[in-house]
Amino acid sequence: MAVTDAQSFAKAAKATPEQAADLARFLEMLTAGNAVMNLVGPATLPDFWNRHAWDSAQLLRLAPDARTWADLGAGAGFPGLVLAILSKGREGFHIHLVESMAKRCRFLSDVVDELDLPATVHNTRAENLQLAVDIVTARACAPLHRLLGYARPYLLAGAQGLFLKGQDVVAEMSEAAKYWEYEADVIPSLSDERGRIVRVRRLGRARKV
Repeated sequence: MAVTDAQSFAKAAKATPEQAADLARFLEMLTAGNAVMNLVGPATLPDFWNRHAWDSAQLLRLAPDARTWADLGAGAGFPGLVLAILSKGREGFHIHLVESMAKRCRFLSDVVDELDLPATVHNTRAENLQLAVDIVTARACAPLHRLLGYARPYLLAGAQGLFLKGQDVVAEMSEAAKYWEYEADVIPSLSDERGRIVRVRRLGRARKV
């Protein structure tokens, strides 16, 4: 279904009124934060509910039983903060927001504290952490061949990868195959007909290039 506003998002994502209110507050904080730092493209804010919120929320359908997540290059909080908002109060749920830029970490921490979210912000590079999680995810973080390198510690520890990608996904996967042995499938995005989600089931050895 088409998501154009808070009401259609709530219907598509099966969000409660409390979750929709938290997302609206997140949008307010994002708009204010975006005025002083580069979090998202300003032109994308009017399409927040589809381009950012629904794009992120759709991941929960692909891993309904996952309790622990890591969002690499968390940036403005997509998908991580959206997943945390929609999973607040769910027993055992926790998401690690991994971001190397300190000012973005301050923004993420402000939202986590304001909305009392089940999330931890890590101001470091993704490959520096040793976290055992069910799902490792990322959006607009890096080309797939580099992203697999960042995600390698999580994937080798048993995580499955769910990476939000755009229309160049086939080229990215072909390039990644030059660097890695990996198994993955591609799932159409519900928020953008050009978008895709790469589900990485296994990451093998790095190839010599």
